[in-house]
Amino acid sequence: MLFHVSEEPNLDIFLPRSTPQDGPLLSERSVWAIDEAHVVNYLLPRDCPRVTFAVTASTSEADRTRFFPAGVSRLVTIEANWLVRAMGTAVYVYTLLPETFELSDANAGYWISRERVKRQSVTEVLAAPLEIIRRGGELRLVESLWPLHDVAAASTLEFSMIRMRHAKKSLAKKRRSIRSSLSDPIIKQRRRNAVVRTQNRTATSRPRPLP
Repeated sequence: MLFHVSEEPNLDIFLPRSTPQDGPLLSERSVWAIDEAHVVNYLLPRDCPRVTFAVTASTSEADRTRFFPAGVSRLVTIEANWLVRAMGTAVYVYTLLPETFELSDANAGYWISRERVKRQSVTEVLAAPLEIIRRGGELRLVESLWPLHDVAAASTLEFSMIRMRHAKKSLAKKRRSIRSSLSDPIIKQRRRNAVVRTQNRTATSRPRPLP
């Protein structure tokens, strides 16, 4: 079976749609589903940013020891400020028959169908972080996801970064954003105009000498 996780409780028919933001770019509308091994990555509010990673046959022993000291094989990491929202948001796990689906991304567990798909069953999941643990994953909390994002991307792990546009900006990314904005020609021109206006106001406000 394949799965679709949503915050919507009453979905019955899944219609092909455009590629979701942050998802792989596809030319055709598709129904998206997740395989069982990766469904724990999605047992969170839709907009919750997360970094997920897992051990595979190609994972080095050094990365196994570094990321999985407790012996688990799949981790889901979120920022600590999302925990209360994750605990309080119900998600619904829909089961879908796999016949019309084809594998899109084995690393992320994405499957797609170009046809409409009817749900087979739906399960309400309350306190989704606890369900991640029940399904064999481990949930970890961090202050910021970006350091882990960069480390996981350079590792031998299977990894997935989801909804990272909602993650807290790291100090380095804030600095790059500021530098980028300061180098923007429009911003530069606005700053020059502001300086000129300030100089003009200063000049006109100076007291004139008495005759």
